Amino acid sequence: MMFHLIAITLAYIIDLIIGDPPDWPHPVRWIGSLISILEKRLNNGRYKKIKGVFMLLFILLFVFSIVLIMILIAYKIHPVVGIAVESIIISSTIAQKSLKEASLAVYRPLENGDIKLAREKLSYIVGRDTDILDESEVARGAIETVAENTSDGVTAPLFWALIGGAPLAMVYRAANTCDSMVGHLNDRYKDFGWASAKWDDVMNWIPSRISGILMLLGTKPQRMETKRAWKVLFQDSKKHPSPNSGWGEAAVAVILGVQLGGINYYKGILSDRARMGEPLVPIQAEHILMTNMILSRTVLWFLVFLWLGGMFFEWVFTLI
Repeated sequence: MMFHLIAITLAYIIDLIIGDPPDWPHPVRWIGSLISILEKRLNNGRYKKIKGVFMLLFILLFVFSIVLIMILIAYKIHPVVGIAVESIIISSTIAQKSLKEASLAVYRPLENGDIKLAREKLSYIVGRDTDILDESEVARGAIETVAENTSDGVTAPLFWALIGGAPLAMVYRAANTCDSMVGHLNDRYKDFGWASAKWDDVMNWIPSRISGILMLLGTKPQRMETKRAWKVLFQDSKKHPSPNSGWGEAAVAVILGVQLGGINYYKGILSDRARMGEPLVPIQAEHILMTNMILSRTVLWFLVFLWLGGMFFEWVFTLI
């Protein structure tokens, strides 16, 4: 357990410093390529749901086995080697630096009055149509991306790293990649991607709730009384179509005093998303910076939570 905690902390530092350089090899790209190959071969004919379950199980078992073998060999060489290899692998499953950089790529042109470039940068990280959005709506897209992906991109893989080290952290990232690629409700994926979508929800259930709560514990609401903020968090987090994403969005909304959600267009088709928080102030570009601050604080609090939880279980096992 202590080795996991040290590796997790080092992984956090590695990601803060290095992030995900685009030219470096990345496990998620390899996993994505494997998913693409299997999807083309299996997503046809009858029994698509069963084939989707098979694909998910194969991907997860394959990834778990490869990483487990690597970790066992590394720790057999020496514990320091094991911790080093584990920390590097875990760092590849988290994306705090990349998430911040992506949101800042939207913030900078907004600050410079270049709405066209801001829309373009936003289109790289969201699925909604961005070509007619005003400044407030562009900022909302960036804020929602950071809020939603605080758990998906950072705290959830760290949570599973505590439970099962680098192998489970990479299993989480593989499950999340499966969901991103095939876990959609359209005609092509609604059956084949069913298992991927459901399993991603299961793996995110605990981390997303811990993250939402730590957001509000770590950053005092600016425009709302704390008691009211907690009520809105637990109330609005249930409105999101995802059982997990609402926790991050609702927490950020009540902290900033803004309202997230609303009308989006996807390839010209209107989607009226549930509102999160209360519109106490209009959304502005500066709220992107504030959301990044909430992200940083939440991840630090989450690390503290993992250390406390890990040391508690270590102490319990010594008594058994």
